[in-house]
Amino acid sequence: MTESGRALRELLEKRTVFLDGAMGTLIQREKLDESQFRLGLPELADNKIEQLGNNDILNLTRPDIIAKINRAYYEAGADIVTAGTFGANLLVQSEYGIGGDLVRRMNAAAVKIARAEADRVSAKLGGKRLFVAGSIGPMNKSASISSDVNDPAARAVDFDTLVAAYTPQFESLYEAGVDIFLIETAFDTINVKAAIYVYLTLCEKWGERPPLGVSMTVSDASGRILSGQTIEAFYASIRHAEPLFVGLNCALGADKMRPYVETFARIAECYTHCYPNAGLPNPFSESGYDETPEDTASKLEAYAREGLVNIFGGCCGTTPKHIAAVVNACKNYPPRKPRARSRALMLSGLEPFSLPEGKAPFAFVGERTNVMGSLAFRKMIKEGRFSDALSVARGQVENGANLIDVNFDEGMLDSAACMKRFLNLAGAEPEISRVGFMIDSSDWATVVAGLKCVQGKSIVNSISLKVGEAEFLKHAAEIRKFGAATVVMAFDEQGQATTLERRVEVCKRAYKLLVENGFPPEDIIFDANVLTVATGMAEHNSYGADFIEAVRRIKADCPYARTSAGVSNISFALRGNNVVRE
Repeated sequence: MTESGRALRELLEKRTVFLDGAMGTLIQREKLDESQFRLGLPELADNKIEQLGNNDILNLTRPDIIAKINRAYYEAGADIVTAGTFGANLLVQSEYGIGGDLVRRMNAAAVKIARAEADRVSAKLGGKRLFVAGSIGPMNKSASISSDVNDPAARAVDFDTLVAAYTPQFESLYEAGVDIFLIETAFDTINVKAAIYVYLTLCEKWGERPPLGVSMTVSDASGRILSGQTIEAFYASIRHAEPLFVGLNCALGADKMRPYVETFARIAECYTHCYPNAGLPNPFSESGYDETPEDTASKLEAYAREGLVNIFGGCCGTTPKHIAAVVNACKNYPPRKPRARSRALMLSGLEPFSLPEGKAPFAFVGERTNVMGSLAFRKMIKEGRFSDALSVARGQVENGANLIDVNFDEGMLDSAACMKRFLNLAGAEPEISRVGFMIDSSDWATVVAGLKCVQGKSIVNSISLKVGEAEFLKHAAEIRKFGAATVVMAFDEQGQATTLERRVEVCKRAYKLLVENGFPPEDIIFDANVLTVATGMAEHNSYGADFIEAVRRIKADCPYARTSAGVSNISFALRGNNVVRE
């Protein structure tokens, strides 16, 4: 944690904290024309694309306006002001014909402007600590939602493009000295996971972790994000980032956010925030929205009184007057206490699936969507009948599968391409994607291709020590950055563990390596090798009982880890005698 991160955490422990309000609302009041969005920027001389509405470029062309807005919010009582960088990324700016250097400059300028105003106001307030957040918007394209009505697998943007677009923004914000990264107005969880992937990758490079806030926006009264996830599923998907705070912004007024604010308050193991719009749009009001400062403040005060929220602010339609009213209404209430970290295995598709720390029920994995285990499914994929293949997955869910195992490891298939297409198609089918996926492949590139296509928290099947410690830990670290859990096979450099002692030894070694390198123990699932009995070889006779005993010992020696079993394996020697096999 950075020094500013520690200072903010200490502040959150002591009292309710306040964020700023809308920037776009105040920029619109300036009634700027096209020339103001180009002022003093010769790089735009040959750019024929209209810049009007590109608020992020104002950090370079009209920094005085951005400074005035930042200053007004600090003076209204905001502890944190978001720099004007909501769309300052390569993907959004490409639509304005703007590339890398200007994108980096507008991010750096935004932080510099906000920091100067923070210092100026702080000096007036006797040295009060004020913070600058880097606003990281949701992009203008979705990686989870089809971009073509005739092709449910089509996407307007993919994970790699999002990573490439977010990276310069994170880098330039950090280099400029931002205190907090704020991923906000999130409507698509894959987009958020790409931003988190960039954040975690760069934190490795920086050698420190600046604090991170993550804010989703619900699309309607269903309480789901636009890409379909519930709040609980969204939280499971982004929990690996260990954000300092999570919550909601935009979309609805504070009154309609209550059920979703309560959900975050119940589940979040970190601090929570809420910065709503000023009610519904109203072109006849001064701010363009329904609520007066007093309206917004009274609704947020109810949340403060009940201890639901740690950070309050405003989104569309809110002004410095709104923030001043919110500060006055909420400042004297004690802060919410985050819940203790759970060691449950939290998974998700569009909906959450959690295995509690103790007395967890069995989780059932549907394995018919696996070309290695189903001849019918393999034939469908080879013939390109993906709609039929989806019906297999749908049937697995309807029959009670909690997770769907997906595998395309067959010599005649491009397994990575099949994985991507199938998961994109499945993502467009709520009846299937409501459960999580088990991404199953012996090819690492295929595993990564799958991780880039799922918005929920999935399971990788599998990794093992047979590749050596260094590669094993490298794979685990990458899985962690995607937020997935993983199956760990009882294999090492010597091969498959077949005896009781070797199974336990290999799993304990893998557990120690993973946990010591920051992998959450509850996200480790050991497969201690269910091996075939009744082969006629005496040394195989104890395989079934040895597996059960291995599970018992692994559970005792590897706290919070889970175990899995492909129970059909034990009966391979009985193929042809299905009555006995079943």
